[in-house]
Amino acid sequence: MTLDAAIASRIGAALDEEKAIALLRGAVARNSITGNEANFVDFLADEMRARALSPQSEEFLEGRPNIWGARSGNADGKRLQFIGHTDTVHVDGWSDHWNGTEREDPFGGAEVDGAIWGRGVTDLKGGICAALAALDLLDGAGIQLGGDVAFAFIGDEESGEEGTGVSAGIAHWADMVQANKIPRPDFAVYVEPTSLSVYTAQIGFFIADVTLTGTSAYFGRPDLGVDALKATHAVLASVWKHAEARQGLSAHPLTGRSSVLVTGLNGGGYIAVPGECKFSVIGSLRPGDTLDDAVAEFEAAVHMAPVEDGIEIAITYPAGRDHPYGGTPAEISQDLPEVAQLLDTIADVSPEHSKLGGAPFWSESSFLINKLNVPTVYCAPGDIACCHTSQEHLSIDEYFAAIRAFARFMVAYCGSSET
Repeated sequence: MTLDAAIASRIGAALDEEKAIALLRGAVARNSITGNEANFVDFLADEMRARALSPQSEEFLEGRPNIWGARSGNADGKRLQFIGHTDTVHVDGWSDHWNGTEREDPFGGAEVDGAIWGRGVTDLKGGICAALAALDLLDGAGIQLGGDVAFAFIGDEESGEEGTGVSAGIAHWADMVQANKIPRPDFAVYVEPTSLSVYTAQIGFFIADVTLTGTSAYFGRPDLGVDALKATHAVLASVWKHAEARQGLSAHPLTGRSSVLVTGLNGGGYIAVPGECKFSVIGSLRPGDTLDDAVAEFEAAVHMAPVEDGIEIAITYPAGRDHPYGGTPAEISQDLPEVAQLLDTIADVSPEHSKLGGAPFWSESSFLINKLNVPTVYCAPGDIACCHTSQEHLSIDEYFAAIRAFARFMVAYCGSSET
């Protein structure tokens, strides 16, 4: 469905910039480092009630709630879902980096150089606020949607805090959808930052911790030991050969090539034959690859290495998300009409941002695409390159463009009595 020019003009003119900035700064002010999602959920509950979304919440783990709600349409239209995570990464080093400046407080939401600065402003409170503020544009323009527009804000997406970051929040929400406790959407926008590009695909990943155990012995009697560090050298050579083979596979047109990267190594340190050595690996997958196959190939590379008798090898996978080994890749057709609609509405307000792409990161769209069979894209303002750093900021102009684009997309997708 296309927008009438007069309706599009009304939507564009309805933006209250001060209110939109206040919403974003209020979101950033709520410290919601993974595990502390409730602090932000309280804020969202008030904002969702103010927009007639009838919010509901439920804890996915003790003291850690999800929140969701919807505005029902006035006709038999489709259900559009906006979804994103409420938690952020830590703020270690932020205040030291910006000491003595207006950006010193990571939750201050300082406005500097045409941007709002703070932890989570791009990853991904800017996307959450843009979606909520889009409703304000529709209300200001006097537009009622034909279909439903739904919102779900879930926790436990980010890694880094001990015992967290396993996607417990979205797993709980997806289970509720499967149990028909929450209506299943027809299309979803997960508001990870994409600089307002539309990502129809994402990589998959696994993380492996490999431990080689031999026998330690006094350095003067190495004949009594079994050298775990020497064995690790052989195993790493095999893993790197496997990594080169993975790199040689054809690239996915949106997400690029797969990879296997050794990210850490620890062993030895005593005046003795090293009895234990550990290393860690992260592997990325192209859409269409499976985690079971990727892990089987990795383990084969580990076990084919020539090591002496007495070496034991154990492999664990500590980062299971929607799969015990990690996170599955996901992809929807680039040719879906909803994708074209979203690209068109972005182009209407910010032509330089309307691009099709794929996520070089893993987030939680696979829960919707692979588990719920809901076509899902990533799309939101902000450059992911600044996230998780003391440089995290969001361009105010891009934030406003996202609000206008999301409002237009709501009308284009859900319809209204005037379109």
